Amino acid sequence: MYGIIATWRMAKEGIELADEMLKKGETSGSAIETAIRAVEDFPYYKSVGYGGLPNKEQIVELDAGYMDGDTMSVGALGAIKDFANPISIARKLSEEKVNNVLVGEGAEKYAREFQFEEKEMLTDRAKAFYRKKKKELDQELKPYDGHDTVGMVCLDQSGTVTAATSTSGLFMKRSGRVGDSPIVGSGFYADSEVGGATATGLGEDLMKGCISYEIVRLMKEGLTPQEACEKAVNDLDQKLKAKRGEAGDLSVVAMNNKGEFGCATNIGGFSFSVATQEQPPIVYLVTREEDGHCTFEEASKEWLEEYMRVRMAPVEE
Repeated sequence: MYGIIATWRMAKEGIELADEMLKKGETSGSAIETAIRAVEDFPYYKSVGYGGLPNKEQIVELDAGYMDGDTMSVGALGAIKDFANPISIARKLSEEKVNNVLVGEGAEKYAREFQFEEKEMLTDRAKAFYRKKKKELDQELKPYDGHDTVGMVCLDQSGTVTAATSTSGLFMKRSGRVGDSPIVGSGFYADSEVGGATATGLGEDLMKGCISYEIVRLMKEGLTPQEACEKAVNDLDQKLKAKRGEAGDLSVVAMNNKGEFGCATNIGGFSFSVATQEQPPIVYLVTREEDGHCTFEEASKEWLEEYMRVRMAPVEE
């Protein structure tokens, strides 16, 4: 059995590449890296990689994380600038015995030492979005709700589970801000004896529940991926609202070591992409019921076409 699942529609093309690799018996590590690189390289997705939206100083700072569920090896980056594929750097970091999490200038020095591709990540399109939003906000900059991390969990034919993330984080965030995406246990977690999980949404709130680890822990206790995702999201959502009066966006996907998958969210409009040995790459739209139960259905051709039309439309300032 093999499979790969990812947050959001934007992962579909990467999932298709990974699916072909997994069919041929390639490793989950290589498949998940290839899939995330496809998202990082596509300039029309505003929250990941090239074309990602900048911080309040108009600088694109990227975060990424990678975990091998066989060895528990982890690599992660925070606030790295001007490198094309943070996921590849994170995977390389996971091979080190120490210094597995690097941020800012230190992460850039490491990437340069190992000759990863340097690239100006701020596109003209992203600059136009920045100018437009700055005008809308007048003189007070607040984080824009553009925080659609791409997170993935992958299972290969040998039974290895990996999890990985990549994001440019909150639009107009403070310089140096790091969310949940590169934080092991929060943005991502993998254990080949159980499965893996990954999250997207408001990092500051996702971290409060160590949500990806919690999902894997629940699956280890016997819950299905769907049950584990729903319980983790609903419990954290309720706790935050009880203690703080509100909860930020919380959305997750998971896959166990049998190739079974699940999802959960506390918002409307969440989507995910998945492929397994038993089904081709599909984009699903998620609906959350009043009791917190989540259902999903395949996205229509019309929805998929509208999704790309909106993202590739010219920016009107």
